[in-house]
Amino acid sequence: MAGSLLTQTKRLLRQFDLRARKGLGQHFLIDGEVLKHITSAAELTPSDVIVEVGPGLGVLTRELAQKAGRVIAIELDNKLAAALKQTLAHLNNVTIINDDVLKIEPKNLATVYKVVANLPYYITSPVLRHFLEASTKPQLMILMVQKEVAEAIVAKPGEMSLLSVSVQFYGEPRIIGYVPAQCFYPPPKVDSTILRINLYPQPRVSVDEAGFFELVRAGFTTPRKQIANSLAQGLGMAKAEALSLLETAGIVSQRRAETLTLEEWARLWQVFKEKKDV
Repeated sequence: MAGSLLTQTKRLLRQFDLRARKGLGQHFLIDGEVLKHITSAAELTPSDVIVEVGPGLGVLTRELAQKAGRVIAIELDNKLAAALKQTLAHLNNVTIINDDVLKIEPKNLATVYKVVANLPYYITSPVLRHFLEASTKPQLMILMVQKEVAEAIVAKPGEMSLLSVSVQFYGEPRIIGYVPAQCFYPPPKVDSTILRINLYPQPRVSVDEAGFFELVRAGFTTPRKQIANSLAQGLGMAKAEALSLLETAGIVSQRRAETLTLEEWARLWQVFKEKKDV
């Protein structure tokens, strides 16, 4: 199957005088088993609306269109988008949008939808934020991302980062498959991972999101230092004030930000908010 997809990919590139653009992080999937894994993970039904980010040459788009009710494929590259409009013209349930996904409000695409994306590595975090913070969030996200990024997203307390807190606030991420570099043409320099994010109906902790993430960002200002020092530096406060916040929240000041759970961050935010409101 990989051989036939590679042949098909090279033929389409020749036909439309295209080449993978390094600046856009383009690597085309050529492994049929990985395609099946992605579509299976998306649990497609005829009533589903799928927002596909970065459809490339449309290999995954075709698979999605066979099982989903509608596929909205958003492609930034003008030449690829033009090629897709030709090669997928026979699929009545596929819409190609030639635009930057970060400039499109998800609520303008659909009210209920799933995201499936083979993301260029450089845009992973912005795309995640774009959909997770949207007023109309997806039900589910199936993403192909760099292996190290996926492992950072699913990290447990002890190895948390601003990225893992930001994703786990909105949903439960889990790695459902690893994809070697040779499954792409041209092969990237790193392996990839299929990541599934099941979004919660409401964020995992009840907080004011803007204020909460301001605090979390401050906590990760110097992630390898004790959290009291990071908070003092990130929030521009005296260390004694940061120590008082942590003590009131029941968090040992010698800990590092990467060890805190979401619930502990929420508790710390509540204390911080109450002191600010006094």
